[in-house]
Amino acid sequence: MKKILFTSLFLFSFAITFAGGYRVGLQGQRALAMGHTGVAYVNSAEIAFFNPAGLVYLENKINVSAGGFGVFSDVAWQNTSTGQYSSTDSPAGTPFYVYGSYALNERLSLGLAIYTPYGSGVEWPTDWAGSHLVNNIDLAAIYIQPLVSFKISDKFSVGGGPIFVTGSVNFNRNADRTLTDLEGNRSNITVDDSGVTNWGWSVGAMFNVSDNFTLGANYRSEIILKSTEGTATFANFPDSPLVPANGDTSFTASLPLPAELTVGATYEREKWAFNVDYTRTYWDVYEDLDIVFGNGRESINPRNYKNSSLYKFGVAYEASEKFSLRAGYYFDESPVRSGYFAPETPRNDGNGFTAGLSYQVSNSFAIDASFLYLRFKEIDESYDYVSDGSSFGGTYKSSAFVPGIGLTYKM
Repeated sequence: MKKILFTSLFLFSFAITFAGGYRVGLQGQRALAMGHTGVAYVNSAEIAFFNPAGLVYLENKINVSAGGFGVFSDVAWQNTSTGQYSSTDSPAGTPFYVYGSYALNERLSLGLAIYTPYGSGVEWPTDWAGSHLVNNIDLAAIYIQPLVSFKISDKFSVGGGPIFVTGSVNFNRNADRTLTDLEGNRSNITVDDSGVTNWGWSVGAMFNVSDNFTLGANYRSEIILKSTEGTATFANFPDSPLVPANGDTSFTASLPLPAELTVGATYEREKWAFNVDYTRTYWDVYEDLDIVFGNGRESINPRNYKNSSLYKFGVAYEASEKFSLRAGYYFDESPVRSGYFAPETPRNDGNGFTAGLSYQVSNSFAIDASFLYLRFKEIDESYDYVSDGSSFGGTYKSSAFVPGIGLTYKM
């Protein structure tokens, strides 16, 4: 045996995910509280992410929104045939956002959006049954986007701008189910990279049908992250010409961050606002995740994702001059096909329940809070493309709760 095809090295992905695949749908307190809607809702600088065309409709010259979330996830796996059981002990993820806008005049506004649509971590117990697929992973990706918003008429506006992405990853898994060194330590591989960058873009449009009814659309482009300067570390391999030598080597891999299109509507009447959004994510670009190591080894990892949809609903109520209340719901389709279900993304279709409020401290300053409970449908699935010809599967049960807090400023 001159070459080992390593089983499923999953780079740039993580356990509990939102909005399909490895996408994290946490880009604003007010929006999340309303089911993560907002493509047609001009309420704060959060519109910079959801639809930059709306920046020009903000009433104030300067608008800023900033905040963060704590992601507390739980994943349980069991092989019902053998009774084997395991669950994750994942650290809390901390996605964040910062948005700002400045109105140059009545028809033109500039903006800046900084947000983390990809980023979390997972840690399975040492030597669990699926350790040949994943032990632990830590992922972070930051989007930085300058924006322009232009009002073509009193009813119609457009907006958008380039996106700069920088990301990092640290990932570890065992080499296979049984391989060890002389001391019995499991052979394992760790990949690490940071400063992976690329560019994309987004564009949006907003149409005010009437004083109460608004339509919006926003498109965010596909971005490919290519890792070419990271380090792969091979550890605890036996001294044999049939397996890799211990030590560091290079690796190359790429991961698509898929394009997505969101359309939606907002209806406002007196103290109420109602949002409906639909997002289509073009996951079919994620066909595989093949990795080539500098020592001549490689990892072949088919993915074969399918395009998926996200259906979102939200409502807001101005209870008083100081308090605004919000609630929402969304249904999130999984892009993972049967037979491609892996423990680094152990999720199925999900139901998200959201709520939140804002407290107006002064005319310029408000405190925003939100909460998400996400429950994935229990599923009995497998990954059938392990390189040794075997399959790894079981029953997965996943959920997460996500509290968040943020600040809104305007002047």
